[in-house]
Amino acid sequence: MRFVQGEALSSTSDYRLMEGKAPDPGPGEVLVRVAACGVGYVDALVALGRYQVKPPLPYTPGQEAAGWVEATGDRAQGLAPGDRVMATARGGFAEFALAPATGVVKIPDRMTFAQAAGFRINYLTALHALRDRAAVQSGERLLVLGAAGGVGVAAVQVGKLLGAKVIAAGSTEEKRGFARANGANLVIDTLVEGWRDRLKQACDGKGPDVVFDPVCGPLFELAFRSLVWRGRHLVVGFAGGPIPALPANLPLMKGAALLGVDVRQFPLFEGERAAAEMSELLGWVADGRLEPPVGRQFGLEEFAPALDYALSGQGMGKTTLAIAE
Repeated sequence: MRFVQGEALSSTSDYRLMEGKAPDPGPGEVLVRVAACGVGYVDALVALGRYQVKPPLPYTPGQEAAGWVEATGDRAQGLAPGDRVMATARGGFAEFALAPATGVVKIPDRMTFAQAAGFRINYLTALHALRDRAAVQSGERLLVLGAAGGVGVAAVQVGKLLGAKVIAAGSTEEKRGFARANGANLVIDTLVEGWRDRLKQACDGKGPDVVFDPVCGPLFELAFRSLVWRGRHLVVGFAGGPIPALPANLPLMKGAALLGVDVRQFPLFEGERAAAEMSELLGWVADGRLEPPVGRQFGLEEFAPALDYALSGQGMGKTTLAIAE
């Protein structure tokens, strides 16, 4: 099989496209023939050694794979060769990848592999954040920052399904149009000058009830200051660069909450809830209520520009590698 491997984590030039033997699944493991693999912002950070958790070397990137079950090990129940699945893979930048059976889920017939390869992290993050952490209510005003990115557009779509009025922030007309096409009720630019006034106008002269923030950039404090009484600001990620700080008096004065969202730990501490929410999300896809957009696609041999692109913040939707048909 072909697979990507790096001997260091300093740059994409440390990685090579290699040839080798497909691994055999051990007990409780599944071998997936990979059709597509997600390439997210966090994937790029991990591959370049910039994430808080550094992987052991040599390293093959890719944690969200979609494809067909090729083989199963002992104790991998409920799965059979040929099943269409998405998987929490160990090294998804490859033609075959291993995954724990507990991280392999069958996908609906109407779901493409490209959609599945960008689904689990982004959509589980969105539902966990909006329902479990912010308890968003129907009719509330939801501001989504970075709304054209993979997790941002997931929050736009999930927020709309939960009944929120969605205001999507995007840095370009193209990104704002993308967010609107995927369900945003209103869109807003990200220019700092006068931004709070424009947001207030979009929020019927008030402010947002909930802020979904995977950026935490220049609009972080401005968005928090714009919250209504008992508002909730969800900290989802730091695509905006340096981690910002918030004056501690602001939550007190607004009766507002700053809430952390970590989908990596959510299944570890609340496994049953995470599994139930994933089943619910896939049910929405199966019945046509949720149609995940597909971002830019690269070939396996284009893994380096794919990582650079995912890190650039230019993409709309989740970037993927197309590995097999």
